[in-house]
Amino acid sequence: MRPSGPDQADLFGAPEPPSTPDRVAPAAIPPAVADLAARIPAAIRMGTSSWTFPGWRGQVYREDAPARALASHGLAAYGAHPALRAVGLDRTWHQPMPADAFAHLAAQVPDDFRFVVKLHAASTSPRAPGPPSADRGPNPLFLDPAFARDSVVEPAMAGLGARLGVVLVQFPPLPDSIVADPAGFAAALVDFVTALPAGPVYAVEPRNRGILGGHYARALRACAAVHCLNGHPTMPPLAAQLERWSPRPGLPLMVRWSLGGTAGYEAMRQHYAPFSRVVDPDPATRAAIARACLAQTAAGGESLVIVNNKAEGCAPGTVLGIAAALVAALDDEAGEQGTCAVAARSN
Repeated sequence: MRPSGPDQADLFGAPEPPSTPDRVAPAAIPPAVADLAARIPAAIRMGTSSWTFPGWRGQVYREDAPARALASHGLAAYGAHPALRAVGLDRTWHQPMPADAFAHLAAQVPDDFRFVVKLHAASTSPRAPGPPSADRGPNPLFLDPAFARDSVVEPAMAGLGARLGVVLVQFPPLPDSIVADPAGFAAALVDFVTALPAGPVYAVEPRNRGILGGHYARALRACAAVHCLNGHPTMPPLAAQLERWSPRPGLPLMVRWSLGGTAGYEAMRQHYAPFSRVVDPDPATRAAIARACLAQTAAGGESLVIVNNKAEGCAPGTVLGIAAALVAALDDEAGEQGTCAVAARSN
């Protein structure tokens, strides 16, 4: 268990040093939080989308953590939190990263930590980059496996090694011409994923309800990819997706709870900033995620759950809420087993 206060001595008698411009100190972890995190099954890793939010001071970072240092030095403190054992790496969506940049991140976190790494936007956007109002032509890099391999997958594999959890193939909302041809999209998806380097798990996150169907499900099976169950207004409710999900042998459960409600990112950002507290708790979705993770664990598989601040207002708080739902479900299961054992002995 980590020290319970910023000035409490560690195992070697030295107090936790303060944050500096070159170091972000981890927050003190209350005993109740440490105990809760210790009860999460090891095969279930949860975390947040990025780690750079000053509003998390006192929860993830020490209160004196300088905001400017969070992007470059905050990951080590984030990785010291017992409930945060994964993180979404979104910067690759905007710009490729070299292998040494990935390795620098990997060196800051424990061995059992996992990164969820997005492919570059050009890999999954059918229109060329530019303002939404511009008359953009086709994107020549759309579903180009060579670009995806060189810009993200191989550098991530080289730099992160075993800490690479999942490569996320996130699609923006696709045009009607693609959604209207689910068989064509499914075939293109299979060709794309099967041409990517072997080794990583690939999770596909569409943002169109019309994509979800038999062609899509068969495509995932054909290329050994998984569907990223995602909470987004353009998709069916996350809880509904989770209720229809069932474990696939050898493949992880991947969940990304990006948005709560039906509003967009900017509206929810303004509503929830500075992301220091849970504003709109959603017990039903928390419980659905917990049930799916425990089903995955029972089937011998692993789970990765990534939460955004825009889900409930504060991603670390949401992670702890899901952890509490997990523990409650485990306690209920243990109670039921105990009742059954007593009844069996009585008979």
